[in-house]
Amino acid sequence: MRFLVVASVFSILSLIAGCGTPSFLITPVSNPSELDETVVKSGKGLFPDKIAIIEVEGLLANARGGLLEPGDNPLSLFTQELDKAADDSSVKAIVLRVNSPGGTVSASDAMYTILKQFKEKTHKPVVASAQELDCSGAYYVSCGADKIVAQPTSLVGSIGVIFDTYNFQGTLEKLGIEAGNYKSAAHKDIGSPFRAADPEEQKIMQGLVDEYYARFKAVVTTNRQIPEASFKEVTDGRIFSGEQAKDLGLVDQVGLLSDAIDLAGKLADTPDASVVAYKHPYGYGGSIYALNSVSPAKSDTLQLQLPQAASMLPSGFYYLWQP
Repeated sequence: MRFLVVASVFSILSLIAGCGTPSFLITPVSNPSELDETVVKSGKGLFPDKIAIIEVEGLLANARGGLLEPGDNPLSLFTQELDKAADDSSVKAIVLRVNSPGGTVSASDAMYTILKQFKEKTHKPVVASAQELDCSGAYYVSCGADKIVAQPTSLVGSIGVIFDTYNFQGTLEKLGIEAGNYKSAAHKDIGSPFRAADPEEQKIMQGLVDEYYARFKAVVTTNRQIPEASFKEVTDGRIFSGEQAKDLGLVDQVGLLSDAIDLAGKLADTPDASVVAYKHPYGYGGSIYALNSVSPAKSDTLQLQLPQAASMLPSGFYYLWQP
């Protein structure tokens, strides 16, 4: 615990003027870099085991997000929550509560890798529970779980990569504006919205898309048993309902979050465990990713009102469903 000392301006002025002794309010405040544990469902017994719920929600990016004010960096929070669960011997299983359209290629891949490392280190079972959305980068992360449970009406899939480009050259010409730059080499401004991409640049960018797409498909192939006959359909970017995803092998079971918790309890052989969740009590921090200063990733391409989705996505490669 640390102590926050608050003194009123009036008290300080009174002290300077010699008009009496000022009063101070000393309030204990939890360390903002730590996570508080909240019991969301009580278990049985004096000291029951625990199943920890960890969020995979909103736009996945290595940046702070939020609509009204900056919130947690999704990658940072995910890392810190897994570290806390790994260090707690009473936590026997993890449930990922997934509600996300995906995010950047790098953040999605990092979260997947961190999850796999967690499993290798702790041998604790992990169950992913799809809520409204388990798409693209979020599904990439879910593939790291031992089992995936989706609601019948969840949207699952959107396996693929996207890199959006814009060309405002014609618009600028109509306005009498000429864009230009000074660059060190031919491709330094590749992807610029102020001119059309030439064939060589298109080849370079498509090559990166193809590389990241192959990586995504390899993750699916490694972790999921998708019939060869339907693999092309499953990985062409389309989305599926939870029921369809179950038939295609994208998920293991149709059910609610409570069913995913029950499954995690069975895999860990602890059916009477408590269910806990983690939250920062105050402020922001807690992991090596918490100091990232990149602006929040936002998007106006999402028609659903999702956490951390707003005005415009910064340039980059995304594992993202964009309806």
